[in-house]
Amino acid sequence: MADRLDAKERVESGGTPGPPNEAPPAHSPIERERRFLRGPQSRSFELSLAVDIFLEYIAGFRHFHFIGPCVTVFGSARFKEDHPYYALARQIGGLLVDAGFTVMTGGGPGIMEAANRGAKEAGGGSVGCNILLPHEQKGNDYLDSEVTFKHFSVRKTMLIKYSYAFIAMPGGFGTLDEIFETLTLIQTGKIKDFPMVLVGKDFWEPLWEGVLRDRLLRDKTISASDLDFLYLTDSPEEAVNYVRDLAMRRFGLTYGPQMKRRWWLFE
Repeated sequence: MADRLDAKERVESGGTPGPPNEAPPAHSPIERERRFLRGPQSRSFELSLAVDIFLEYIAGFRHFHFIGPCVTVFGSARFKEDHPYYALARQIGGLLVDAGFTVMTGGGPGIMEAANRGAKEAGGGSVGCNILLPHEQKGNDYLDSEVTFKHFSVRKTMLIKYSYAFIAMPGGFGTLDEIFETLTLIQTGKIKDFPMVLVGKDFWEPLWEGVLRDRLLRDKTISASDLDFLYLTDSPEEAVNYVRDLAMRRFGLTYGPQMKRRWWLFE
């Protein structure tokens, strides 16, 4: 009975349905990662996983090497097509294309689908970094290209590496993870002066006021200047204009030398 309720709750909360307690095969990528995260394993196992992660990085580098200047849109997979946040993300996707960007997302449903959909409808580039989950997350139908990753760490590197800016729509644990990892890279200078826009004041203000300003800043675990990394708005136009103006001023909307395809690398 509990198993049936768990499955029902996953569906009602927006999670991916699947048979309860269905364990993946022992040699599946998911089970291998679970084993790896349980602590020290045999040297041969850890070496094989390290090689696997390396090859996944190479696959991502090769796939995204020639895409245009990107903006990554973060957000929940759980918002359906009739939700206001879905409509907002769809509008943002189209505006980003009009501003000269390729839209990159995590490749899944919800906010990710909406942003990719808006980009596709506007005639621009739409790419996704999908992730293999215990109950597989299917790539949405609005992607020009995608790579499905087995490891979150590799996926997050790709979502950050190829983008000039980041727009965060409302989301859950995954979205917060992506936001704060990106902010940490900005704060520590690993990536420099990249804008992070939070769209949806009602959703984000409790985090902004109650956590960042009233707790972290008050207790001096962050500096006042760290809050400058974030820009909070309700307006899709304002969000995209902010990203566009900063990107043009700081980066000139170019990665530098144009990358050329090499036939001998099968590109």
